[in-house]
Amino acid sequence: MDEAIRYRSDTFHQVYLHLVFAVKHREQMIRPSFSEELQKYMTGIVQKKGNKMLAIKAMPDHVHIFISHTPSSSISEMVKEVKAYSTELIERKGWSKGFKWQEGYGVFSYSRSYVSQVISYIQNQEEHHRHKSFKEEYIKILKNFDVEYEGKYLFRWIMEEEKKEE
Repeated sequence: MDEAIRYRSDTFHQVYLHLVFAVKHREQMIRPSFSEELQKYMTGIVQKKGNKMLAIKAMPDHVHIFISHTPSSSISEMVKEVKAYSTELIERKGWSKGFKWQEGYGVFSYSRSYVSQVISYIQNQEEHHRHKSFKEEYIKILKNFDVEYEGKYLFRWIMEEEKKEE
């Protein structure tokens, strides 16, 4: 029960969520020089909503967040705030001119038995991306979760590649 966060005296939960979202046009705008501060800032937003941050990794063109989610927190509202406030921070600090997040995000649930594996996966993103692109990674996650998708609703890079192939 140590992993479960008490919500109410008669409500208990244990919900683990992996969130993934990308920089607009998949531009590599998240620099190593500010990624740690950005991750700390995002962690504060997530935790202010009552969630527990388990792992976070800001890559140059996308972010992975893994949380223990509280039922009182709306996933879509939390992601909206993380994107909006992190964009404001990036602009205010002058870290990346014209920074924007792409619309949408991926959210995937895991059982407690996978928590340490997901944390390790997120913490080792640099090594992981030496062998796999973000596109390959994201499509693999969708397939692993049997998520049906249409290319036109995925991140922009898939739509751009489909147009090139026509």
